[in-house]
Amino acid sequence: MKSTLRISLKSGERIFINGAVLRVDRKVAVEFLNDVTFLLENHVLQPEGATTPLKQLYFIVQMMLINPEGAEQSKAMFKRSIALLLASFQHDEILAELKRIDAVVTSGRPFDALKAIRGLYALEEQILAAHEITPAARESMRREMAPWQ
Repeated sequence: MKSTLRISLKSGERIFINGAVLRVDRKVAVEFLNDVTFLLENHVLQPEGATTPLKQLYFIVQMMLINPEGAEQSKAMFKRSIALLLASFQHDEILAELKRIDAVVTSGRPFDALKAIRGLYALEEQILAAHEITPAARESMRREMAPWQ
């Protein structure tokens, strides 16, 4: 048997488990005895926080976990978005990681993809500050996100 995973939540904190949203009314520890897909509230990006291309990609992948009923729509949006990003970024490290993220999502591991995308935020900030991504690409990603906002 695999080892268990124990998570402590504060009063009022939410956790997203297999598409369900749970909020606890007091401090509690939750122990998962088997494999489960979950997101802690502090890892959930709200639509208004999806202000950069990678944050928009993160939001799309997150929707695969939070809204399993709409996962196919999210996957289709992910495929369009990843293609746009691969065509828009010129930075080798970002491009290599985006290809890896695409493979991770395609293999059914969106949780791992979220972690990888978060790891690119600092590099993306540097790239955007240096204007290494075209305004047209940013606008295209913004339009892609419109249905979620």
